[in-house]
Amino acid sequence: MPHDSHSAPQAPADLRSLVSRMTLEEKVGQLLVLHVYGHHATDPDPADIEANERELGVRTAAEAIAKYRPGGLIYFGWAHNTRDPRQLATLSNDVQRAALGQSPGVPLLLTIDQEHGVVARVGAPATLLPGAMALGAGGSRDDVREAARIAGAELRALGVRQNYAPSADVNVNPANPVIGVRSFGAGPDAVADFVTAQIEGYRAAGIASAAKHFPGHGDTETDSHSALPTIHHSREQWEELDAPPFRAALAAGVDAVMTAHLVVPALDPAMEPATLSYPIVTGVLREQLGHDGLIVTDSLSMQGVRTTYGDDRVAVLALKAGVDQLLHPPRPELARNAVVEAVREGELSEERLDASVLRVLELKARLGLFEDPYVPLDGLDEAVGGGAHRAAADRIAEGTTTLLRDDGGLLPLSPDRHVELLVVGADPVSPTGTTGPPTAVLATALGELGFRAEAVSTGMEPSKEAVEAAVAAAAGRDAVLVTTYDVTAGDAQHGLVSALAATGVPVVTLAVRTPQDLPAAAAALATYSWTDVELRAAARVLAGRARPRGRLPVPVPHPDDPGQVLYPIGHGLSYEPYATAD
Repeated sequence: MPHDSHSAPQAPADLRSLVSRMTLEEKVGQLLVLHVYGHHATDPDPADIEANERELGVRTAAEAIAKYRPGGLIYFGWAHNTRDPRQLATLSNDVQRAALGQSPGVPLLLTIDQEHGVVARVGAPATLLPGAMALGAGGSRDDVREAARIAGAELRALGVRQNYAPSADVNVNPANPVIGVRSFGAGPDAVADFVTAQIEGYRAAGIASAAKHFPGHGDTETDSHSALPTIHHSREQWEELDAPPFRAALAAGVDAVMTAHLVVPALDPAMEPATLSYPIVTGVLREQLGHDGLIVTDSLSMQGVRTTYGDDRVAVLALKAGVDQLLHPPRPELARNAVVEAVREGELSEERLDASVLRVLELKARLGLFEDPYVPLDGLDEAVGGGAHRAAADRIAEGTTTLLRDDGGLLPLSPDRHVELLVVGADPVSPTGTTGPPTAVLATALGELGFRAEAVSTGMEPSKEAVEAAVAAAAGRDAVLVTTYDVTAGDAQHGLVSALAATGVPVVTLAVRTPQDLPAAAAALATYSWTDVELRAAARVLAGRARPRGRLPVPVPHPDDPGQVLYPIGHGLSYEPYATAD
């Protein structure tokens, strides 16, 4: 544990007194959660120095802290913050030291988006766990809680004290491009139950949670990263579909709620984005639902609010709506100056600012950051990615793999009857923590279980040549496994599966993202992500080393008639593992 002249002070007896001693600029700074580039607080790589100078007007994280006095930082892989556990823990300690070297010395709230599944910023050797929809398929409240406890314990060891999770969105729209498998499912009550369990798990690890994306992002066909969606639910539909998980989160004492960049006319007839809507943030979330904790915006770098309202006004409007923290403003100097000017001109009162600063400080105090903001560097190998955590992740993942179809009892595969396997299909960009393309990871896992498995990538949109090559490679195989990714009507992935099925070789599809992928095949499974932990679990299920136990947390529409449900929520087949299973 580092100790120096800037060691953290004891928690102030009166946080209001601390607020009263801050300048206006320091108060505004406490409401900013910034990103910085680089793996090191004072000596980042040259390219990261250039990026910091371009976006923040400083060279390093330490300089950004001195300039903006931010209340927090958010870590990203693309900002080169997360190389390995020791580097990240050291960075956390060094930025805390930089913050506490200011006057007044206020510790940072270090945050991250580590949902797991398809959204993770910290990869191996950290433990990678199933994402929300996979956990929803597993159906175990205990597993959801334990996954969050493990995730939280590892984040805390790295100095991160808030995770922007869980997703409380009810994914009622299969075409949702931004939430999808980041949601626990399409059932409001089930989502509410798992949201509560995840909050409990993070709390047990000493990590603050944030329920998102209020008032609910589950029924949209527009990605708020690129445009401004509209949710067309009536007030009654919102109460029935979207509200239950957020009500459950508040009842569970969630530390923060994150707003969504979307329009909900039933909640705000003026059609302001929720992040900027006083009727939604203050009227619904604060007054009607009774949330008195922290409210944080979704990233202000997203086009859903940035394009229409500008990088300066969006910060002011969010605070006027009732938000406390401004997450990831793309031009923080512009945002900070706009808020300072709004206070000086009377558009925002300083008392309004003080209330938000106090909430930020209260959360830091509850997390013990005033007493102990640093993390020890000894023992990181076991604390982050230790054997017990990895074993738990594998066990939890086995319970999530969902068997949707098994015509003729093809599964489980047997090394005696299905010696030669071919693994083909979509190889989406690897999420953090994946060691390679899903076809290669799956083939390697099957090889370790006694099969001879060859991987051939056919791409996200297999060409005629790729299909022909896959058909040729299927000759003489005992079975072909096809990874599919977000298959839609007319998708070339349909043609790949059909061509392989026409060879007479048994075909098994594995939907590695949304479970709605249903090309014609003898057997079909859903893994809900293509991270190593899910693919290894699927391999054990395919090989009869584990019983498929997952149940659909969302309905699967009929491919020829989307208005009809082919497989309802709760569907999932099973079989007994081989007696020789490990």
